[in-house]
Amino acid sequence: MQVSYNWLKELVNIDVTSHDLSEKMSTSGIEVEGVETRAEGLSKLVVGEVLSTQAIPETHLNICQVNVGEAEPTQIVCGAPNIKAGIKVIVALPGARIAGNYKIKKGKIRGVESLGMICSLQEIGFPESIVPKAYAEGIYYLPTDAENGAEIFDYLEMNDEVLELSITPNRADALSMRGVAHEVAAIYDNKQVKFDEKVVTESDTNTAEKIAVEVTTDKVLTYKMRIIEGITVAPSPQWLQNRLMNEGIRPINNVVDVTNFVLLYFGQPLHAFDYAKFDEKKILVRQAENGEKLTTLDGVVRDLTAEDIVITVGGQPVALAGVMGGENTEITDSSTSVALESAIFDGTSIRKTSQKFNLRSESSARFEKDINHADVELALDYAAAMIVELAGGTITSGIVSSNDFVAQDVTVSITLDKINRSLGLTLNSTDVVAIFDKLGFTTSVAGEKFDVTVPPRRWDITIEADLVEEVARIYGYDNIPNTLPQAGNTIGELTPMQAFRRDVRTNLEGAGLSEVISYSLTTAEKAVQFTKLPKDNLTALAMPMSEERSTLRLNLISGMLDIVRYNLARGNDTLAVYEIGQVFAKFGNETDNRPTELPQVALAMTGKSYDFYAAKGVVENLLVKFDNVRFEADNTIAELHPGRTARVLVDDVEVGFIGQVHPTIAKAYDISEAYVANLDLTALLAQQPAQIIFTDIPKFQASKRDVALLVDRTVTNQEILDVITSSKVKTLIKAELFDVYTGDNVAADKKSLAYTLTFQSAENQLTDDEITAAVTKITKKLVEFGAEIR
Repeated sequence: MQVSYNWLKELVNIDVTSHDLSEKMSTSGIEVEGVETRAEGLSKLVVGEVLSTQAIPETHLNICQVNVGEAEPTQIVCGAPNIKAGIKVIVALPGARIAGNYKIKKGKIRGVESLGMICSLQEIGFPESIVPKAYAEGIYYLPTDAENGAEIFDYLEMNDEVLELSITPNRADALSMRGVAHEVAAIYDNKQVKFDEKVVTESDTNTAEKIAVEVTTDKVLTYKMRIIEGITVAPSPQWLQNRLMNEGIRPINNVVDVTNFVLLYFGQPLHAFDYAKFDEKKILVRQAENGEKLTTLDGVVRDLTAEDIVITVGGQPVALAGVMGGENTEITDSSTSVALESAIFDGTSIRKTSQKFNLRSESSARFEKDINHADVELALDYAAAMIVELAGGTITSGIVSSNDFVAQDVTVSITLDKINRSLGLTLNSTDVVAIFDKLGFTTSVAGEKFDVTVPPRRWDITIEADLVEEVARIYGYDNIPNTLPQAGNTIGELTPMQAFRRDVRTNLEGAGLSEVISYSLTTAEKAVQFTKLPKDNLTALAMPMSEERSTLRLNLISGMLDIVRYNLARGNDTLAVYEIGQVFAKFGNETDNRPTELPQVALAMTGKSYDFYAAKGVVENLLVKFDNVRFEADNTIAELHPGRTARVLVDDVEVGFIGQVHPTIAKAYDISEAYVANLDLTALLAQQPAQIIFTDIPKFQASKRDVALLVDRTVTNQEILDVITSSKVKTLIKAELFDVYTGDNVAADKKSLAYTLTFQSAENQLTDDEITAAVTKITKKLVEFGAEIR
């Protein structure tokens, strides 16, 4: 935000240097990044009147005789395309300094003596972006009443100091001159703001007879419009052009310049339509339809979507609400009537639209951060009256509006003790009330409680902490003593998830795995691999760094495989890594489309030392304290080998999977045979035993028996374990698979499985007969299942 110091002094009576003001504002919460004076470093720039011009043959140059206030005209060669006799121009005399510290000297151009230079605004330091379009390719015309030979700095207000404010999102009230004036008045004692007022003189014609307004979207809080007839579009007066250029805005014409002036003054964006170009005398504000098009003022055709708010007339969009107007209703030199708009649009919607089209304007920047709702009609009336002052015409009677919106004050309560405890001060009630008075707040005091009524211009204040900050700012941060806060000691501890993640990390590192961290952003294709989460609603960045980092991941494994590939390419052919991180899934919530962060742990193993059972062993060790852990064959994840993949269940709740990366996927990642696993930490934490009950170590020796059986190849290890468990042998404490055989002496559709059964009793030493009876009971169940005991 650029602030003209001369303009600011018109709004609040201060008599300090710009440097002092900058220091005061910066220490009270609004940082001043710098102060610029356009005249600084320039010299010997005067007003000149072009008396005559003579073209130099076969060139674009002209020999100009210029009156610079001396007895005789000065001869200057000028190549500007808009040079002509009878105009007042900017002349740099010999010895003058212009932008870039360039010194003007006497010289000859094409053999013709030139005693100076006729300058454009760019050549004396004005940015090209704010130079009026009429003078963008040539020299600038000064007012006809400018005195020949006088310095040009006062005519262009180049001696004005411009403060560059760094406005944080929470202080968007300072994105207007009135807001800055209120701030300056508050930080200096006994200062009052003084704002000029304009009286609207209306004609007998009713505005409602000229235009109707309808709003069909909930993204528009209010929409108001006035009609001004019989205007004459022309360049703005010099003072208005100067004021806009000093604030970083290009002058256009007297109508558009008024809307920009009011934007700076009130912080209320306005838009002026050429009323005569309306095909229908009704404004409809609605959400755009997918596929609709609008050519904006910059000449670009915009493809609209349903998330954009548009102003329409006769069914056709004429403006992109809060961002930019349409070319088809633009104010031109031939315009004679104006439809003037003032509204409050939803900031989030405006921000999304401006980002989508990369079309950030002064209006959109203010709507994004919200505006003073109390000024929406006041700014409209001010602008209408100002247009009549500068462009003539009459204002029709009344305002057409979408509703009877009225901005409301907000009351926030706080206690004196809360303020003093927060700031380490000992203020009394009088001190606090005086601070709120400076801010323009109304305070009701009941004992130590303050009920503070905040006007709509400070919409950032809604809670106690906001009031504490205001007291600190106005009291002065440098006046607050350096003291430690007085608070009781508290015992810090980890959350259950933090403690669980730490246990998982310790377990996996103890198993020999190394931790890695992969990118949370990946491609849309990789984002949906290796997961059973919803894949139809990915979270994509609007402006990604690259296509490889455009989408939030739904899995950890694809990123880990990129790390595996990186290591394999550099000769590290044996790798066991894990990652604990978040994945980002959307679950179709209509009211909140933000992704949910899900904590997960994944591991990847590759090399001759690792196979499916090695990876399974790591997972089993990780889940050793969980009850009823099961591994069931699974083929639902396309990126995993269908015959070497298992779901991991705890108490019949699926918590993850383990398996071999499908050979085609491994080839796509350019890696060798690899095994991966993924576990949902949230699900595991929910299944974690609440308490581990200690049991005595049995005093009696355990006994083992091996049993081999022949089963169909489709039978899984888990199914056999389930049958063994279903035998309900109380002394059986473990059943462990130690051999799988297929080949000679075994039918092609069969396989041999060998298990070690471990028996132990806590009450007595088991005899051979008891163990044999237990084995017989188990084998009977296996035979009933269809197994053949070998």
